[in-house]
Amino acid sequence: MELNEDPGPIDNHVLYDQDNHVSSAVWDGQERGVLRCHEHTSMLDQWKLTPKQIKLVEKAGFGYLRLLPAMSLDNALIAALVERWRRETNTFHLIVGELTITLEDVALLLGLAIDGEPVIGPISAPSAACEKLLGRVPDDLNGGMVKLTWLKEFFSECPEDALLEETERCTRAYLLYLVGSTIFSTTTGNKVPVMYLSLLENFEEAGKFAWGAGALAFLYRSLGNASLKSQSTVSGCLTLVQCWSYSRLNVGQPKFNQDPDSNCFPFVLKWKGKSGCRTKCNVVSYRKALDSLNPCDVQWLPYKDMDYAAIPEYIQTSLVLRASRTMLLCFDKAERHLPDRCLRQFGMHQTIPKYVERWERKSRIVDHGADLMGKLDTALKEWSERWLHIVEGGNILDEDEYMQWYQKITRKYIGRVTSSVESEYQRAVTAMREIANLADIFSTEGLDSYNRGLIDEVKNIAHKCLTEQFEEIPKEKVTKKGSRKRKQKDHPSTEYE
Repeated sequence: MELNEDPGPIDNHVLYDQDNHVSSAVWDGQERGVLRCHEHTSMLDQWKLTPKQIKLVEKAGFGYLRLLPAMSLDNALIAALVERWRRETNTFHLIVGELTITLEDVALLLGLAIDGEPVIGPISAPSAACEKLLGRVPDDLNGGMVKLTWLKEFFSECPEDALLEETERCTRAYLLYLVGSTIFSTTTGNKVPVMYLSLLENFEEAGKFAWGAGALAFLYRSLGNASLKSQSTVSGCLTLVQCWSYSRLNVGQPKFNQDPDSNCFPFVLKWKGKSGCRTKCNVVSYRKALDSLNPCDVQWLPYKDMDYAAIPEYIQTSLVLRASRTMLLCFDKAERHLPDRCLRQFGMHQTIPKYVERWERKSRIVDHGADLMGKLDTALKEWSERWLHIVEGGNILDEDEYMQWYQKITRKYIGRVTSSVESEYQRAVTAMREIANLADIFSTEGLDSYNRGLIDEVKNIAHKCLTEQFEEIPKEKVTKKGSRKRKQKDHPSTEYE
């Protein structure tokens, strides 16, 4: 790529919001660094559920979500992926074509239902909802949100001999905590909207909602907001984003000491635990990897060898909806599911997708008594017709035509490639310093004299190279750049709760 090559889009009828996208700022040299990732799964395992509670959780449709592992998020990887996310199409625009997180990914990775009633309901007064469904009201209900710490403090340990009413209240509190820390995590911090409680009043009725579709609508909206150059945070189910990336892209994957279990369900458990190791990169490194992605670096069908016998029947029978061109809903959020833009994820040949009408994302204030049904009637109609709009692929000739079209409408590159002598020297210095540092800290204990000599030789060569070959680098520029990078690396803008 040449320094001044136009990264696109050449034709902006698809990516019409390019001026507001973070890639415009990055191209102009305005780095925003690592996104602050909001997900709060670390305390989930401290909830002590009784057998009665577990049955209620399963009845409500969250039996698998409660198994979601508390993963260490790779904020830099997520930030680099967000730079490729386009809210105009709800897809990642990569050099090899569009990919996205689909209903199939939510169903198989998280074990959530993707068919059923839309995740939307009546908005009751927060205090009244807490009093009725939890039996107590927190002192602080600003913005109709309750703190996750408050839920944990008062409801995380339910006595096994508790009355049915108390058991149900503790279970509702757990479910509110569960969705608020995972699929509906917000950028406001350690809080969750009380409005979800209205859908958890009756556990059997709660199990009829398409929670997976609601989670995907929420995530699409969160990724879209985070892709704007004015934003510095991202929320939604980021464990899903990270595991989706691990499953499909040869970028930032953990390297396991032994093959992970591929037959567990939900499939997110494949990435559970610390049996593997991963060398984390910074945003720029991940960006370069994504900018130079090859088709062979993409696993288009990551689930084809999975043990489908482990998948519950209610998910197997609804997987055809993975290719439904429909609208996804989560209360005030309505987002388009556009599988016709990523048909290769379903083993089909990619054709030029349909034109996407501009969908106005209104910032609705969800007050109690709000008539969301009336405001979202068009989106609700699309969801009700989801089984009628299953897309199909084309033939291999269509893919050639697609790629010619795609190169014109996409953003091909995020970062510039500089070819100055200074940047080449800087990369060499950085690499040599890393080699020298590794050699310095490498333990020679237990090595024979021959291997100790090899390590000493590596040290000497590295340090000699640094002192003799790179002494002409402008020290002011190198020091300034290096200190900034070290500061970003040592103090990333992250949040773990």
